[in-house]
Parts: sequence; structure tokens; C-alpha cells
Amino acid sequence: MNETNDAITSNATLEGFELPLMPLREVVMSPHSIMPLLVGREASIKAIESAVNNYGKRICLVTQREPELEKPNPADLYAVGVVGRVLQYMRLPEGPIKVLFEGLYRIGWRPLTPEDQENPFGKDAFPKVVVTPLPIIRNDGPETEALVRATKEILAEYAHTNKKLTPEILSAVTALRDPGQLADTILPLLKIEYPKKQEALELSDPGQRLEKIYELLNTEMERVSMERRIKSRVKDQMDKNQREYYLSEQIKAINKEMGREDDPQAEIAELERMLKAKNMPEEAREKGMSELKKLRMMAPASAEYAIVRNYVDWILELPWNEMRETSIDIPEARAILDADHFGLEKPKQRILEFLAVQKLTNALKGPILCLVGPPGVGKTSLARSVATATGREYVRLSLGGVRDEAEIRGHRRTYVGAMPGKIIMALKRAKSSNPLFCLDEIDKMSSDYRGDPASALLEVLDPEQNKTFNDHYLDIDYDLSKVFFITTANSLHNIPAPLQDRMEIIELSSYLEVEKKHIARDFLLPRQIREHGLKSGNISLPEETLTEVIRSYTREAGVRNLEREIGALCRKTAIKLVEEDNLDQCVTIAPDDLETYLGVKKYRMDENEKSPKVGVVNGLAYTGVGGVLLNVETVIMPGKGSVATTGKIGEVMSESAKAALSYVRSRAAALGLKPDFHSEIDIHTHFPEGATPKDGPSAGIAITTSLVSALLGIPVRHDVAMTGEVTLRGRVLPIGGLREKLLAASRAEMATVIIPRDNAKDLKEVPDEILQTLRIELVDHVDEVLPIALDAPADAIWDKSDCPSLIESLRRHHEPAVAPMAAAQ
Repeated sequence: MNETNDAITSNATLEGFELPLMPLREVVMSPHSIMPLLVGREASIKAIESAVNNYGKRICLVTQREPELEKPNPADLYAVGVVGRVLQYMRLPEGPIKVLFEGLYRIGWRPLTPEDQENPFGKDAFPKVVVTPLPIIRNDGPETEALVRATKEILAEYAHTNKKLTPEILSAVTALRDPGQLADTILPLLKIEYPKKQEALELSDPGQRLEKIYELLNTEMERVSMERRIKSRVKDQMDKNQREYYLSEQIKAINKEMGREDDPQAEIAELERMLKAKNMPEEAREKGMSELKKLRMMAPASAEYAIVRNYVDWILELPWNEMRETSIDIPEARAILDADHFGLEKPKQRILEFLAVQKLTNALKGPILCLVGPPGVGKTSLARSVATATGREYVRLSLGGVRDEAEIRGHRRTYVGAMPGKIIMALKRAKSSNPLFCLDEIDKMSSDYRGDPASALLEVLDPEQNKTFNDHYLDIDYDLSKVFFITTANSLHNIPAPLQDRMEIIELSSYLEVEKKHIARDFLLPRQIREHGLKSGNISLPEETLTEVIRSYTREAGVRNLEREIGALCRKTAIKLVEEDNLDQCVTIAPDDLETYLGVKKYRMDENEKSPKVGVVNGLAYTGVGGVLLNVETVIMPGKGSVATTGKIGEVMSESAKAALSYVRSRAAALGLKPDFHSEIDIHTHFPEGATPKDGPSAGIAITTSLVSALLGIPVRHDVAMTGEVTLRGRVLPIGGLREKLLAASRAEMATVIIPRDNAKDLKEVPDEILQTLRIELVDHVDEVLPIALDAPADAIWDKSDCPSLIESLRRHHEPAVAPMAAAQ
């Protein structure tokens, strides 16, 4: 090597000479260095063998630009390489050889001929090139000496981080004084990328080359320092993780010994992941994360752990921002309502109007709907149909018997066994934040020392407040504004006024007999046939049979009992088909067969008296099963002025009886009675069917007419029914339930019905088929009632100014039937 270097420096012009070429992958050979390499490419092996055998162990070593190339072209190699000497080589059993190279000097190179540009390997299996040694430039000076010292100092620091720099190597390197030789010796020791090493190799000026080495050493030292800091942090984190892992394994072992296979910490981590992924308000998420922090610090066996875990589960299971896709198609909604319910035109129309407004505004606008009506008329099923028509999840909440406010708002978590209220629990079942809630039996709630649940509903049913509904258990605001609320009730009397104010009342009247027939034939009978495994042709119920079932076996406003009786007929038919082993026959049930199938009649139709009777009046009442005929009977007995009212009547009806007596006493002179007539007799007014509770003021004119008839001994027409409240002055005030009362009068074959004049407007709600069977008399005063109700002669003229003359005329007409007391007057 020294000879070559001397030769190079002594020549003014450097001549090229031929050498075999071996491309290097990701390795840069530098002069004044020894490097072992593992050579596997066949061409490189042959080049090494040729160098040993033919070129005095000299070989040209040039680095590839792209290390993945198997047969690089000249353009794929760097322009500056190194002439190296093969010190030794050894073939390994697997195929590659292990070679020890010594770098001698820098060279430039070119292919042997221009044709070799396309085929650098020529006719041999390895490439040959013409190499030209690069001149060595001397650069000695104070600046270079300072750079040498600085490089040696930083190299000493670098030696502490690079295990390749042993003390022996460091001592040998620091002994060098030539800047070029020092740079070439340090270059292979650096842990840097090969392009940077190649860049340093190509610098011909030793000072520049050493400066480049110094720069690379500084960069490497900064990188090493950064790596140290990172490794320190990683080590600390690993130590922490190992400690946590060790403790976690200990906890697992403890849990296993105690019979708990699940890892509580793993469960908490899973809960945290679910909380982060859940679509919920940030307030709820933060609350859940806060509870998880508490959970991590608790022992799984503690009672508080179960409480907190249950709370987090509730937060995760609520739908929060999850909405079910809804659509409103008015024609389709109308078809669904008509298919599910017969009649109920006004309620269905109001519901369709409500849905139309929702469709236009794309929001829940308007008041809460409250369906009010007797049992069995279809309130709850109507709400279910609305849910089907709008595509909402249907949730029914029964509020009957609820008397604790916590049933609505939930219990505080401080209580043992605390749970959310019915609203939040229903949302969990619905799995969406926009279901349809049917709050059933809202009038059956009551209050006691535990609070007033009706007051808690004020927030739930107010669209302006329920956006921030706060359940005591969750203690987080929940948005109920997307929930479609429908409430049901049998009566408005028990619903507080503030709650009524938040709802729009839609009244569902009791079904008429003709409507019950339609429902039984089109809805109830087909459903019962399916449920009892029959075919449509197995049972036949003529219209007369349905009429008899409605009149004699049911007494209700709705159709629940009617469906039960039809179900009983289907069961009897099923037994008959199976016993006779003829499953295809048709069983026709006539009205006369009903006692065989259903037993004796349960109810008798309201029947009027066959002839006029003294003191007996046909009143009309509205009950939970619809309208009924209410008989009023009064008898007069010698006595001392006692008055009795019987028949399980309420306080209001008892007061009506007292008001009627006071009115009669005030009109004693006009009626031809002594002023003190009441002190010589006992009056007893009775309302038959004494086991049935009765109350209300609408029997006022019936009681008055019965009392007048008994006192005067004048019969009351048997085909006249009446309803109306009476005042002490004899005025007749309006009443409710007119539609049902007129239906009862028509069913009892009444010819005339007396009603208050103020109820004339309500006749529009009464079907025409009912009005065609009755003669409606409108009255303002009891004086107008008596000539219609009392059995007066055809030529009798009622004159308020000449009342005694009419009374005398009525007495003469009914002389044989006049009571002894009236005859004595």
C-alpha cells in the first residue's frame, strides 16, 4: 500500500488500470480500514477469486445506490470507490464466503469499453472496470490541527456509546495525526446511513473530509443523547408496566383463589372503551369516567363497588343520541287506524291532524294527546296503532296505583336498592330516544307522604321542560323532547288541573250497539277464530245472535267482555268439532242456543214499565259501562216528616234529593198541597239495583218528578225518560254523557226523552239512527217537565200562572189512583 501511495504521489498524471469490480450493498469501504464482509452473490464471489488469482488480491469496491438490485448497471453505482486488498477469505458450508478486506486508496472508475455500459459483465461472470486513483491532497495548518484535536475529543466521548470503539482502537486512532487518514479511519466506525458515508468518502480535501466526519460525530452524539433519554423514559415506563403487570397477575391469582375468574381491572378497561365509543352527551361521558375512577380504587367485594358499577352500566345502556328512523305517511296512517279500529272518527281525525303538523314541521309540535273514555273502547290499542303508523318503538307505562314520586323520577343513589324511574327504564327497553310512550291510566295515580307523581309528570309532559329531564338516580339531564307522549284515562275528575292543562283531551265515547256488531263481526270474531285454531267456516254467528250476546251477556262501554263471550263460543265450537271428529263442519249458533253455550243470561235489558205508575220515573245515568236506565221510586207514608234516600247513592245525589224536596215545598201552593204537608208524612226515595253505586246531579228532575207524582198520586208516563240537574228554583241545568244516555233510552224503547235545553248542542254528536227512534224534549224549568212526564189527559193545558187548575184536572182524570193524602187536600 505504501508503494502504491508513493507511486501515486510521485506521478504527475495518474494512469488507470484494470481491476475486477465488486458492488457493495449498504456498505461503504474507506481507505486505511479493515472490514469483514459476507459475500453471497455468485458474480461477487468470482470477482474475489479473480482478484486473488490474477490481480494481486486487488479489487475495486464500489457501493450500490439501490441495495436491492441483484445485477446493477454502472449507472446504479457511485462514481467514487476504493481499491481494496483481500486479506483472507473462507468459504462457508452454506454457499457464501466470508472475506476480510483492507481499504487502500480512493479511485474513480469506468467500464472497460463503451459496450460494457450495456453489459458490464462482458464475457466473464463478473464485471471488470478501469480504475483511476484519486490524487491525495496535503492540507496542513493550524485550523486543520485544531479540527484534528476537536475530532479526537468528540471521538473519545463517542467511544462511550459505541461498543465497537474499544480502548485499543481508540488509542490507535487518536495516535494518528494526518487529517485524511484520521477521517478515513473514523468513517467505518460511525453508525450512520451509507449515503452519508459515501458523501464523506467522495470529498477529496482531507480537511473538508475531517470536518464532515466531525459534523457526523456531533449529529451522532445528539442522536445518542436523545436515544438515551428515550430509552430512559421507555425503561421507566416498562418498569411501571412490569410492576402493574406483576400486581395485576397477583390480583388475578387472588381473584382465582376467591373464586372470581373475571379480572375487575380488565372489565373497567372495557367499560372505559365503551364509554369513549358511545354516542352520548359529554356531560354523561364525563360523569361515567368520573365513576370509573372511583371504581378502580374500590375493592370488588365492597357494596359500594356494585352500586357504582350498576350506575355505569345504566349510563352505557341508555340510548342517549340513538334515534330510530321515523316516517309519517298520512294515507298509510289513516289506513292503519281504520284497519285497527272501527268508528272513533273524531279521535282518529285529530290524531291524523297531529301527525300532519309533525310532518310539516319535522318536529314534535303541539300538546300531549290524552285519550279519555270508558274501559275497552280502544285507547291503548289506538296509541299502539299510532306507533305503527309513525315507525316509532311502542312503550307502554301503566301508572295505575302509582303513588310514589320516585316511580317517575327515580331514587337517589344514597338509598339502598336505588333505581331509575319508569321513564328512564322505559327508554332503556325502547333502545331509542324517540319512541312513543303510552302513559296508561294516568287518572289512577294518587299521592301520599312519598310525594305526588302527577306533579313529577308536569315536567315530563311539558315540551318546554322535558329537554332537561333530570332523573334522581342518573343526576344527568336527559332530553325527552323527541319522545311522542300519548296518555289515556277513564275520567278527567282525578287528573290535576295543571296536568290537564298540558294535554289536549280527546274523548272516546262508548260504542253503540250497532258499532259493537260491526266490531264483533269484522275484528273480534276473526281474531278469536285464529286464536282457537278454527277455520273461518267452522262457526257462524248471525246478527240476531250477536245482538243477543251484546244485550244479555255483556254490559260495558267497550268490547272486552264481548270478545270473551265470543271466545267462549269458539271454545265450545272447538270441543264440538273434536268430539264429533268432523273438523270441516260449520256450527251455526242461533239466539236460542246461547244458554246452552254461555249459560243463563247475565243481564236483563233495561225495560220500562208497561203502564204509568205513581212515583216511578225513568231516569238516565252515565256509568263506566256507558248509559243505563235509572229508575227512581218514591212512596209517601204517614209519619212525622222524615226523609230517606236509599240505593247506595253518593253525596251529590243525596243533595239532589234534598234540593228536589225543597223545590216541591216552595211550590206547595201551586201543587195544591198544605204548607206543612211534609210534617205529616214520611218520604222514601229509592234507586233500584241497590248494590250498584250511583252518584251525580243529573237525576235531579227525575227525583223531583217522582216526588211530585207520589205526593199528588198522579202516575208518570212509562215511555218517558229524563235527565237534568235541578236547582232550588226549579231551573234545569245541563249534564254530561248525553250520547250514552240517549243510547240507553233507545235501547229501553223509550218514546220521549227530556233533556236540558243547554244540551241541544250535544245532539250533533248523537248518531242519526238513535235520534230517529226518540222524541227529544228540551226544557229549562221543572214546570216544563211535569206536563210531559205526568200522565195528563190529551186536552190538558199547562199554564204556570194557573197551576192549581191543571193539578185539579189531573186529579179528576186519575181519581181512582189518587193517593189518599192527595184526595184529602
